[in-house]
Amino acid sequence: MKTSVRTSVRPSVRRRTAGAGLAALVLAGGVAGCAKGDDDALAMEPAAAVAKAAKNAETITSFCYTMTGRVPDAGRVSGEAAMSVKPLAMSMKMTAAGKAATAGKVEIRLVGKAMYIGGGAQAAKEMDGKSWIKFDMSALGADKKLNPAQLGAGQADQNPATESTFLTGSKNVKKVGTETVDGVETTHYKGTVTVAEIEASLKGKGKATREAREKSLKQYEKMGIDSLAMDMWIDGDDHTKKFRMRGDADKGPLDMTITFLDINKPVTVTAPPAKDTVDLAEMMKGTEG
Repeated sequence: MKTSVRTSVRPSVRRRTAGAGLAALVLAGGVAGCAKGDDDALAMEPAAAVAKAAKNAETITSFCYTMTGRVPDAGRVSGEAAMSVKPLAMSMKMTAAGKAATAGKVEIRLVGKAMYIGGGAQAAKEMDGKSWIKFDMSALGADKKLNPAQLGAGQADQNPATESTFLTGSKNVKKVGTETVDGVETTHYKGTVTVAEIEASLKGKGKATREAREKSLKQYEKMGIDSLAMDMWIDGDDHTKKFRMRGDADKGPLDMTITFLDINKPVTVTAPPAKDTVDLAEMMKGTEG
């Protein structure tokens, strides 16, 4: 005798099964949608990382850094500096190997509106025992004959923390990989940016941020640079550890690399002793007389 067994599935069970299948289908669609979204997010990640580092640069009050590379009309330069943003002060020891008047080892100090350039013992031989030249930065704007770039100090009044933000205007930022810089793990990004794109990126920025970036940008416009190729190395705290910028200027190629050693640590810069200093403006007045 055969026994026929009929399995009956209650409607509620069928609804749950169908619901589970539908949920799985929706979930699968959701996962696919999220995966696509993640791809979009990954595509935006480099630009977002660069933007975050630029935002953090706005809160930097002081830093120490090294610089190396080539500057138009000045040749190859290298140096180490400490800078305070507020109040503005800077101390830089630099070696220049170009045609600048101070080619060789020099020390530059910026205190208030005065810039001091020290040439050491060699300068003292030519200036009656005085090794420092002082000139008023406010006078430099009024008298084009007093040009700090011609004295090998073209980098002295520029803020590298501000310059590191230029890549935020780029439309093609890419992640290169991870690298160790000065013992710090960083992520390397690169891209190109035009002067017009940098200017456009300033829209909507606060007044202080906009003015600071415009001031730095003018230095590159004066060189005749239309675009920059930039590399940035950003650390785990979303700060720029190093950046490199290259461009073609009217008087030759620009290729500078800045590496930040410390940020937001006290920086004190003092003027050289008056007895060791020659005031360039006074000296020129005497010459004209």
